[in-house]
Amino acid sequence: MDLQKQDLQKQDLQKQGAPAASEFRASDAERDRIADILHDALAEGRLTAEEHAERVEGVLRAKTVGELEVFIRDLPAAHRRVPGPTAPHRPTAGAIPIEPDDNVVAIFSGAVRKGRWRAGRRIHAYAIFGSVEIDLSEALFDHQQVVIKSFAIFGSVEIRVPENVSLRGMGGGVLGSFEVDTLDSGEPEAPVVYVDGWAVLGSVEARPRRGKVVADILDRVQRKVDKSLRKHLGH
Repeated sequence: MDLQKQDLQKQDLQKQGAPAASEFRASDAERDRIADILHDALAEGRLTAEEHAERVEGVLRAKTVGELEVFIRDLPAAHRRVPGPTAPHRPTAGAIPIEPDDNVVAIFSGAVRKGRWRAGRRIHAYAIFGSVEIDLSEALFDHQQVVIKSFAIFGSVEIRVPENVSLRGMGGGVLGSFEVDTLDSGEPEAPVVYVDGWAVLGSVEARPRRGKVVADILDRVQRKVDKSLRKHLGH
């Protein structure tokens, strides 16, 4: 009898066919994308604070992609094509070491990293009753993924990146401000900077520095093409 039930269920599934894209289960990345669009709509005055809060609450409850799209279908951003690839919201598993390559510490003082310097894969910033400034606008990126773990306790951490990298925020604030301007580069070879950590009665801020770019991204692409071409010609 059990085998007959299984056969009937299998036949029903075959008749139904594959589910529509709107019926797929929503991922965390898709929820983040919808939340970003709602945040921008609030900043542009398209939504009131009450409407924004109501929709964000709905986004958190949504189970499918179709349910998510309902909350942005009356917003222009939902109908724009996103240029180029988007960076993942989390670093690739195993790509970032546990131990930091660099520590930037300010306790009742200030600390700065700026100019032409090599950015490691993991940077830890501690601002305790002090201020930390990390400026990557002229830095050399030896790695495509960089994590900046920031802790601001009664202090501030300010991070600036070139405008042609991707920028992601993963941290939060406790009676403090944690603000990261999400940025997507149109270049597949561009570095991705992830800002993580906490602002406790302090502030963490990460933004692009307009007019500053990672100049060697195109060089990297060209070197990759040349290497592939040499390998092909060698055969």
